[in-house]
Amino acid sequence: MNATTFLLLYWIFLSLLVFCSAASGEHKIITAESGQNVTLTCRAPNNNNIFVEWRRADLDEYVLLYGDEGSVLEEQHPSFKNRVDLQDRQMKDGDLSLILKNVMIADSGTYECRVIQRGYSHKKTIIKNKPVCIMDLSVDPPGQSRRNEEDGSIGWKVALSIFCLLLVAAVAVFMYRKC
Repeated sequence: MNATTFLLLYWIFLSLLVFCSAASGEHKIITAESGQNVTLTCRAPNNNNIFVEWRRADLDEYVLLYGDEGSVLEEQHPSFKNRVDLQDRQMKDGDLSLILKNVMIADSGTYECRVIQRGYSHKKTIIKNKPVCIMDLSVDPPGQSRRNEEDGSIGWKVALSIFCLLLVAAVAVFMYRKC
């Protein structure tokens, strides 16, 4: 096997590995009935955050921006005023879960939670991290609630993970035999 073929197979192997790890990432689907309170569960690995930012992907304003001094409400989307709070304002053990009260059909969408930290430089720069959690919330009219899709998606996650592992193993065996 020449070097070009080996590099191509190695690149394919790494691409599959990245795809499979991304496919089994922290992306949840929540279904609720209009009028219910919903908790969007999220945990961060550490407590060195200075702000927690919850956003909905299709809105410019925050759903909730919370820092050491409490909620920052200047740029909060009007439809979320007085309807959102953190499950634990002290964010103990990295709990960044958001409580959304009295959900409406208009609340349906993709929610992202980010931790905003202070950098280690002397300039105290702010570092805005990738989303810690991404959740799709689907709100149904009263009396028409579907089964919570988060529970049903576990089987698909397991199946996808097993498929990806088998695919990666097959590529690894193929590469080993070629070498």
